[in-house]
Amino acid sequence: MSIREKTLAMKAVCPQMANTPVETRNAALREIAAAIEANQADIKAENEADMAAAAAKGIPDPVMKRLKFGDEKISDVLAELSGLVGLPDPVGVVQLKRQLDEGLTLVRQTVPIGVIGVIFEARPDAMVQVASLCIKSGNCVVLKGGSEALRTNRKLFEVIYQAALRAGIPEGSMMLAETHDDIDQLLKCDDAVDLLIPRGSNEFVRYIMDHTSIPVMGHADGVCHIYVDKDVDVDMAVRVIIDAKTQYVAACNTVETLLVHREAAEKLLPALAAALREHQVELRGTPEVQQFAECADATEEDFRTEYLDLIVSAKIVETIDEAIEHINRYGSHHTDSILTQDDAAAEHFMDLVDSAGVYRNCSTRFADGFRYGFGAEVGISTGKLHARGPVGLEGLVTYKYRLYGNGQIVGDYASGASQFHFKDL
Repeated sequence: MSIREKTLAMKAVCPQMANTPVETRNAALREIAAAIEANQADIKAENEADMAAAAAKGIPDPVMKRLKFGDEKISDVLAELSGLVGLPDPVGVVQLKRQLDEGLTLVRQTVPIGVIGVIFEARPDAMVQVASLCIKSGNCVVLKGGSEALRTNRKLFEVIYQAALRAGIPEGSMMLAETHDDIDQLLKCDDAVDLLIPRGSNEFVRYIMDHTSIPVMGHADGVCHIYVDKDVDVDMAVRVIIDAKTQYVAACNTVETLLVHREAAEKLLPALAAALREHQVELRGTPEVQQFAECADATEEDFRTEYLDLIVSAKIVETIDEAIEHINRYGSHHTDSILTQDDAAAEHFMDLVDSAGVYRNCSTRFADGFRYGFGAEVGISTGKLHARGPVGLEGLVTYKYRLYGNGQIVGDYASGASQFHFKDL
């Protein structure tokens, strides 16, 4: 069967999947966790083969770090699965119940989106996160992982899908795509696929957006900022910046640009430069930054760059508003943080920075569905429609209106024979 035929068949399964009881969906998550644990030796063996093949091709270190699926990441996904089981059912939530007239009641209730296609980078843990979130939210899903993780993803999909079927999830509700041709076919399935969520490079996400009429949710890049205000605790600032840059350098929520208030530069930059050197981070700064710290030159292009590497750019600003203007101009509206002891400055920054996540005195690395208590995330959206920021269960449901009547007709209300009596129930 072609991808189109498979997605059309999956579309037909959607109503069954959407109405699968939450007890069955939770049982599937528990079964998947047990199956991953039982098959972890085989999964790791496939991952080691992927790692060896990637190393032979000279794949960059950031991709290699994403690709590795060892004990730590397995432990993480098992914790995420456990967390998802404990979360409330996102399906069937009554958001509005309103009497329009006596005997005429309107109900707005959450429902799954339908068929979701998720195309993600070489991160096998994303396979588990995406599949489990779609199961919990009652969605069918087409999964396409990075080619570097082909063996790992194939084994993980086999383990996950068979476990889900054993628990009672409908057959045909999940599908694995493996090739670039599969992606091109998927982009044309606008009558079967309800939403695409691409996760990858800026160029890749833009390609998806430009070559499909299917709604796309996601972000093209992660140019995240930390602004250091004049009233700052230097020790705290250094600690937060180091975490935001080095804790997991290949993540989209890693800080890429530092903006430092001129009044904080002399006390912060020498200490920060030393800490960055200690962590093998290359600092690139404007001429003003170079007055306080030895570093390479930063160009305007640096301020538009998502390095995904041990590099950070820095610029001195005269005011908090200059920092805000810079972020809104050069940033990707992902996650940006202010480090300050000034409450008013913090609120000003958080009000005016136009990003999905705005933080005070903490690392940008907190932008994550698991760390938000969502159980996991299917991706991060920098758009403003439907879902924004880390997309967990709430971002994977929409709603429908149910109207319960007793023979009412609009003509009676148009003629004045009947009248609306709106009342929230």
